[in-house]
Amino acid sequence: MSLRERVNQPKDTRPWYGELPVESLYTVGIAGEKFLRTLKEKGQFLGTKCDRCRQVYVPPKIYCERCLAKLDDWVKVGSCGTLESWTMVHVGLDGQKLKKPELVALVKLDGASTCIVHKLAGIPVEELHIGMRVCAVLKPKTKREGAITDILHFKPADR
Repeated sequence: MSLRERVNQPKDTRPWYGELPVESLYTVGIAGEKFLRTLKEKGQFLGTKCDRCRQVYVPPKIYCERCLAKLDDWVKVGSCGTLESWTMVHVGLDGQKLKKPELVALVKLDGASTCIVHKLAGIPVEELHIGMRVCAVLKPKTKREGAITDILHFKPADR
Protein backbone atom coordinates (compact mmCIF):
# COMPACT_ATOMS: atom_id res chain seq x y z
CA MET A 1 0.00 0.00 0.00
CA SER A 2 1.42 3.42 -0.94
CA LEU A 3 0.65 6.78 0.64
CA ARG A 4 -1.67 7.57 -2.25
CA GLU A 5 -3.89 4.49 -1.95
CA ARG A 6 -7.36 4.97 -0.51
CA VAL A 7 -8.26 2.75 2.42
CA ASN A 8 -11.95 1.84 2.69
CA GLN A 9 -11.80 -0.58 5.59
CA PRO A 10 -9.76 -0.22 8.80
CA LYS A 11 -8.71 -3.88 8.48
CA ASP A 12 -6.86 -2.94 5.28
CA THR A 13 -4.43 -0.66 7.11
CA ARG A 14 -1.00 -1.65 8.30
CA PRO A 15 1.86 0.11 10.08
CA TRP A 16 4.38 2.27 8.30
CA TYR A 17 7.91 1.75 9.59
CA GLY A 18 10.53 4.46 9.46
CA GLU A 19 10.14 8.08 8.43
CA LEU A 20 7.11 9.34 6.52
CA PRO A 21 8.21 10.95 3.26
CA VAL A 22 5.97 13.98 3.77
CA GLU A 23 6.83 17.60 3.15
CA SER A 24 4.69 20.61 3.88
CA LEU A 25 4.83 24.29 3.18
CA TYR A 26 2.98 26.64 5.50
CA THR A 27 1.56 29.77 3.93
CA VAL A 28 0.10 32.65 5.88
CA GLY A 29 -2.78 33.11 3.44
CA ILE A 30 -4.25 36.32 2.04
CA ALA A 31 -4.92 37.98 5.39
CA GLY A 32 -1.57 36.99 6.87
CA GLU A 33 0.31 38.23 3.82
CA LYS A 34 -1.29 41.68 3.96
CA PHE A 35 -0.73 41.86 7.74
CA LEU A 36 2.96 40.93 7.45
CA ARG A 37 3.61 43.09 4.38
CA THR A 38 2.16 46.16 6.15
CA LEU A 39 4.15 45.35 9.29
CA LYS A 40 7.33 45.08 7.21
CA GLU A 41 6.84 48.12 5.02
CA LYS A 42 5.07 50.55 7.35
CA GLY A 43 5.61 49.17 10.85
CA GLN A 44 1.82 49.21 11.36
CA PHE A 45 -0.58 46.58 12.65
CA LEU A 46 -3.73 45.77 10.68
CA GLY A 47 -6.83 43.84 11.61
CA THR A 48 -10.01 42.85 9.83
CA LYS A 49 -13.35 44.08 11.12
CA CYS A 50 -16.71 42.31 11.12
CA ASP A 51 -19.48 44.90 10.89
CA ARG A 52 -22.09 42.38 12.03
CA CYS A 53 -20.30 41.14 15.16
CA ARG A 54 -18.26 44.28 15.85
CA GLN A 55 -15.10 42.17 16.18
CA VAL A 56 -11.67 43.30 15.02
CA TYR A 57 -9.42 40.31 14.39
CA VAL A 58 -5.67 40.59 14.96
CA PRO A 59 -4.00 38.69 13.43
CA PRO A 60 -6.52 39.31 10.66
CA LYS A 61 -8.87 36.70 9.25
CA ILE A 62 -10.78 36.46 5.99
CA TYR A 63 -13.99 35.17 7.62
CA CYS A 64 -15.56 36.05 10.95
CA GLU A 65 -15.29 33.23 13.50
CA ARG A 66 -18.69 34.11 14.95
CA CYS A 67 -21.00 34.67 11.97
CA LEU A 68 -18.81 33.47 9.06
CA ALA A 69 -19.20 36.79 7.22
CA LYS A 70 -16.49 37.58 4.68
CA LEU A 71 -14.16 40.22 6.11
CA ASP A 72 -13.11 42.91 3.63
CA ASP A 73 -12.83 45.86 6.02
CA TRP A 74 -9.18 46.37 7.00
CA VAL A 75 -8.47 48.66 9.95
CA LYS A 76 -5.31 49.98 11.52
CA VAL A 77 -4.89 49.02 15.18
CA GLY A 78 -2.37 50.22 17.73
CA SER A 79 1.09 48.84 18.30
CA CYS A 80 0.43 49.04 22.05
CA GLY A 81 -2.16 47.13 23.99
CA THR A 82 -3.16 45.30 27.15
CA LEU A 83 -1.51 42.24 28.63
CA GLU A 84 -4.26 39.61 28.89
CA SER A 85 -2.17 36.62 30.02
CA TRP A 86 1.36 35.23 29.99
CA THR A 87 3.38 32.11 30.60
CA MET A 88 7.00 31.14 31.04
CA VAL A 89 8.30 28.89 28.26
CA HIS A 90 11.19 26.51 28.98
CA VAL A 91 11.18 24.50 25.72
CA GLY A 92 11.59 25.95 22.23
CA LEU A 93 9.54 25.22 19.12
CA ASP A 94 12.14 22.63 18.14
CA GLY A 95 11.44 20.68 21.34
CA GLN A 96 14.83 21.52 22.86
CA LYS A 97 15.26 23.06 26.30
CA LEU A 98 15.92 26.80 26.08
CA LYS A 99 19.14 28.13 27.59
CA LYS A 100 17.08 30.84 29.27
CA PRO A 101 13.28 30.65 29.77
CA GLU A 102 11.19 33.14 27.77
CA LEU A 103 7.97 34.95 28.57
CA VAL A 104 5.17 34.54 26.04
CA ALA A 105 2.07 36.71 26.26
CA LEU A 106 -1.43 37.26 24.94
CA VAL A 107 -1.69 40.94 24.02
CA LYS A 108 -4.89 42.67 22.95
CA LEU A 109 -3.73 45.57 20.78
CA ASP A 110 -5.61 48.86 21.03
CA GLY A 111 -8.59 48.66 18.68
CA ALA A 112 -8.56 44.85 18.47
CA SER A 113 -11.06 42.36 19.91
CA THR A 114 -8.70 39.38 19.81
CA CYS A 115 -5.18 38.76 21.09
CA ILE A 116 -1.85 38.27 19.43
CA VAL A 117 0.66 35.80 20.91
CA HIS A 118 4.24 36.97 21.18
CA LYS A 119 7.29 37.28 23.42
CA LEU A 120 7.53 39.69 26.37
CA ALA A 121 10.83 41.25 27.43
CA GLY A 122 12.19 43.99 29.63
CA ILE A 123 10.25 43.18 32.77
CA PRO A 124 10.73 40.84 35.72
CA VAL A 125 7.99 38.21 36.12
CA GLU A 126 7.04 39.52 39.56
CA GLU A 127 6.06 42.89 38.01
CA LEU A 128 3.71 41.40 35.41
CA HIS A 129 -0.02 41.87 35.88
CA ILE A 130 -3.16 41.44 33.81
CA GLY A 131 -4.16 44.78 32.32
CA MET A 132 -0.57 46.03 32.09
CA ARG A 133 0.11 48.28 29.10
CA VAL A 134 2.69 46.90 26.67
CA CYS A 135 4.03 48.05 23.30
CA ALA A 136 5.56 46.21 20.36
CA VAL A 137 9.27 46.55 19.66
CA LEU A 138 9.95 46.06 15.95
CA LYS A 139 13.15 45.29 14.08
CA PRO A 140 14.63 48.29 12.27
CA LYS A 141 12.84 48.75 8.92
CA THR A 142 15.91 47.68 6.91
CA LYS A 143 16.06 44.36 8.78
CA ARG A 144 12.37 43.40 8.51
CA GLU A 145 11.58 40.33 6.42
CA GLY A 146 7.78 40.22 6.37
CA ALA A 147 7.57 37.64 9.17
CA ILE A 148 6.05 37.61 12.65
CA THR A 149 9.63 37.78 13.93
CA ASP A 150 9.72 41.38 12.66
CA ILE A 151 8.16 41.97 16.07
CA LEU A 152 11.10 41.42 18.41
CA HIS A 153 8.92 41.39 21.53
CA PHE A 154 6.48 43.42 23.59
CA LYS A 155 7.77 45.55 26.45
CA PRO A 156 6.10 47.60 29.19
CA ALA A 157 4.65 50.80 27.73
CA ASP A 158 6.33 52.95 30.38
CA ARG A 159 9.88 51.74 29.59
